[in-house]
Formats: sequence, structure tokens, C-alpha cells
Amino acid sequence: MNLIISNASDQPIYEQVASQLRDAILAGELSEGELLPSIRSLANSLRISVITTKRAYAELERQGFIDTVQGKGSFVARGNRELLFEGRRRQVERLLSQALDQALSAGIDPAELHQMLDLLADASREGI
Repeated sequence: MNLIISNASDQPIYEQVASQLRDAILAGELSEGELLPSIRSLANSLRISVITTKRAYAELERQGFIDTVQGKGSFVARGNRELLFEGRRRQVERLLSQALDQALSAGIDPAELHQMLDLLADASREGI
């Protein structure tokens, strides 16, 4: 797991950490039940505050992506396949919305955008 923190980002550091961990969980890079780095360990490796890391973990726990067991650590939440699927769906919808906004601002109509998506899907299936 490779997290990248940008001091130039408008997004607060704790949100950057939470977002990247959430994306890794949604992408399956972190599996159910997998132990996450300790708050202190992650803070040290990212060279950020323990408080910032704790806030990121608290946010992920609030959203149901991780579970924290006192004295054992934080783990990727088990049994939330529906939650994870819905999270992935929202992420895809958000990206498609951004693509639609970009296409419309470039003068590309939705039908042409749909054709582009079909071509990309075909290329992906063919391994291109």
C-alpha cells in the first residue's frame, strides 16, 4: 500500500489518507479482515501527525470501512460487501459525472461520449 500525501492539495491531509485507504479497500487492494498499519506506524511512514492519522481512521470507521479493536488494531471491515459495492458504484458515478462535465465543456455530446466508453470497454475486454 503506497499512500501519497500532497501538501499542495486543497484536500486536508486526513481526508487524503482516508480517501486513499477507502479507494484501496474498494479496489480490493486491501481485503476484508486485513490488519491496517498502526496509527503511529502510518503517521511515521507518511511523516504526518498521529492525530491526523487517527482522524482518518476514525472517519473510515464512521463510514463502516474499518473496525478498530482496542489493543489489536484496525482491520478492513468484514461482511460489508453491499456497502463496498455501493461505495464502488458511487465512485464510478462520480467519475462518470466528471467525464460528462468535461465532455460537455469540450463540445462532446452524450451520445459520442457513450460511444467512446463502449470503445474503451471493448479495448479493455480485448486486453488492449
